[in-house]
Amino acid sequence: MIGLLRSAWTAPPAYPAPPKRVWRDWLLVAVIPPLAVIEAMLRSDVPQIVPAAVIAIAGVPTLLWRRTRPLLMLVLVLGAIETFRLATGADIQLYTVAYVLLLVYAVSRWGSGRSVVIGLAIMLASTAASTLLGPFVLADAISGFGIVLFTVTVGLLFRLRAGSRLRELDRVKSREREELARDLHDTVAHHVSAIAIQAQAGLATVGTNPDAATAALRVIEAEASRTLAEMRSMVRVLRSDDSVDLAPAATIADLWQLVGGESAVPAVAVHISGDVDGLPAPVAAAVYRIAQESVTNARRHARGATRIDVHVAADAESVRLTVHDDGATGMAAPAGYGIAGMTERAELLGGTCSAGRDPEGGWTVAANLPRAGAGS
Repeated sequence: MIGLLRSAWTAPPAYPAPPKRVWRDWLLVAVIPPLAVIEAMLRSDVPQIVPAAVIAIAGVPTLLWRRTRPLLMLVLVLGAIETFRLATGADIQLYTVAYVLLLVYAVSRWGSGRSVVIGLAIMLASTAASTLLGPFVLADAISGFGIVLFTVTVGLLFRLRAGSRLRELDRVKSREREELARDLHDTVAHHVSAIAIQAQAGLATVGTNPDAATAALRVIEAEASRTLAEMRSMVRVLRSDDSVDLAPAATIADLWQLVGGESAVPAVAVHISGDVDGLPAPVAAAVYRIAQESVTNARRHARGATRIDVHVAADAESVRLTVHDDGATGMAAPAGYGIAGMTERAELLGGTCSAGRDPEGGWTVAANLPRAGAGS
């Protein structure tokens, strides 16, 4: 138990950092004060109605900082409420004061572990004081504590859900880095093998055929330059100490495997244009992997799709991949983290990848990769 409390106390704030303000914050700040004024004018059962309304309205601006300074904002509002209770002997019974629950939620959703523990303790103490100082009603006491605990629980659940999603995204990105590093490993091994063979040939001919030895040196220079570029790419993407298995990298020719048989539904059509024969192995593998993931997503999630078109166009500077299906326009986005993985792979090679509904219908994935890959 002590270890659990220590872990909760030292927990960092929620990651990623929350947005400072969104349009909903300004809407709340604009709407709550008029509602408090209207409630104060209509209700005659609330003691000290005017100062209660003033306190309620004065605390509304704290909603603008509830994500970045959640504990401080909660303390300010609860301090004002407790000051009012000590001065008047009555609670602020306005319904509009319920916005305090947003501050409680913000503490558990965005605050550090220390802020969550302190905020929960302060809120429970305030609720207990409200219950004990007024006429004690068991149902009111239970509902008061229940609402506070429910709000804190909701905030913690959303916090855990966001953290779980981030961890899953990190796993997807790590897997893409490993696959790309494997492709790069294969390419570098090929270049090094070529350098070794040419070096052996040069040594064998240096005494009898200097021209052949010079030609071998030129090949070694070219292969060494390519190898250096690929090594730079590998260092950029391989961010762990795990070894990378040697495995054949996918090529542009492998795209035809996505077509499947004649009975495949939806049907897949592959269109390739431009010079794709000289693409570096990591770029060719990335084109295939992104196309493969896109076709898989379309087959699983494109409702009513009958056709998937895969277009690859290469020029001297870049390679462009477009995968489009004719599924229903209103279909939901593909589930899982496939899009995140495709985007990660494209960015590691210095390119871009986007996915979304096509204005003309269906779903389109578009990737643009520099022809030279990450080495450029």
